[in-house]
Amino acid sequence: MSGGNHKHAYYKHGTYRMSQLSSPRRELGFLLSDAARALRTVVDQRAREVDMTRAQWSVLARVQRCEGLKQSDLAAQIEIAPITLGRIVDRLSASGLVERRIDPDDRRANRLYLTKNATPVLEKLSTIGEQVMQEALFGLDDDTMKALSASLLIIKSNLKACHAAPSNQVGNGVNND
Repeated sequence: MSGGNHKHAYYKHGTYRMSQLSSPRRELGFLLSDAARALRTVVDQRAREVDMTRAQWSVLARVQRCEGLKQSDLAAQIEIAPITLGRIVDRLSASGLVERRIDPDDRRANRLYLTKNATPVLEKLSTIGEQVMQEALFGLDDDTMKALSASLLIIKSNLKACHAAPSNQVGNGVNND
């Protein structure tokens, strides 16, 4: 692996260099992955400041957005196994932040609701979230953030389509005929 024939993309003193063996699309994929990992790391650290995990934070925020959501629907939304969500909800319930209520139309299903104790925790988490994103997006103006958000939504939609269909049926910019 020595010599000039095998080069990697790497960061050097804040500058990103692209390998001769890679493409701009692949490098963007690496950057997206690196940025997401860095964001998760910071959010994990900050969530611990309020005795919370990132997963618990995510569940609380989703329940706040849509109280009364079925537990099974929430698991599908955040793409985790129902048993995993059940454990997270167990912990949030034991902490007095979330309560399960039996679905009146389906006694086998639980619907999730916030308790009054969740409000101050969510306020702290909201402040932390704003601080994290302010730090992460430092140097980006509003137009750039809007364009980035629109682009990321397209990427997310494309990836969901890839997951749902075989690779030869997804619009990948290559003529598959």
